[in-house]
Amino acid sequence: MTHPHRHLDAKPIDFWLARGAILIIVGLQLGLVNDLTVGPRWLAPSIELALLIPLSIATAWTQKTAQKASAESQWHLLGRERRMVRRLAIALTFVSTLMNFGALAQLIQAILSGHAGTGRTLLLDAVNIWATNVVIFALWFWTVDRSGPAARGLLPEEEADFLFAQYQKPIDPTQIERWIPGFVDYLFLAFTNATAFSPADTFPLTVRAKLLMMTESSISFITIAVVASRAVGILN
Repeated sequence: MTHPHRHLDAKPIDFWLARGAILIIVGLQLGLVNDLTVGPRWLAPSIELALLIPLSIATAWTQKTAQKASAESQWHLLGRERRMVRRLAIALTFVSTLMNFGALAQLIQAILSGHAGTGRTLLLDAVNIWATNVVIFALWFWTVDRSGPAARGLLPEEEADFLFAQYQKPIDPTQIERWIPGFVDYLFLAFTNATAFSPADTFPLTVRAKLLMMTESSISFITIAVVASRAVGILN
């Protein structure tokens, strides 16, 4: 007998959007004007693409297998595959986070030492680092919430990490249960958190969600307050 929670909730378009987000991060890393990369300029993009390829294949395989699974042994195998996909996704996002924070640290060091280049290049790199930060944390939010997209519908739902506005509407409860946040919802959450430095219409419920939002806001604040303001000062 198939358990009622075992069905596919994650939409394929969200996985494609997440893959596109990684490619955007790679493009932004290659587009840094100053030499701010950790290691050679090709190192971070190469690691990210090397993780993205097996992650995409494993995700597609898991989703395809889930459509045909019926026996308990098949669901057990899917659970193990799901954990592998989740670890790969976390590793990929962690590498991107580390590289972007390293670029910000190097840029601040260059500013303090007086070797940060012109105001224009500083501003361009600040915008680059800020935009990369938003995309990275959209991936973080998408990856950790409700045990991750690869597990939604395959395993019992874990406690939600974020309270979306759709869950707060006084509407039919069955409609609330059917609504599943997509990648764009997490991108919006990351964008508003990076601009307002606080939740907009979505609130963190767990410790890990709060820590992630605090980290994103801190990186965003440092980028705007230190780097961008210094660039505007030079231009003026």
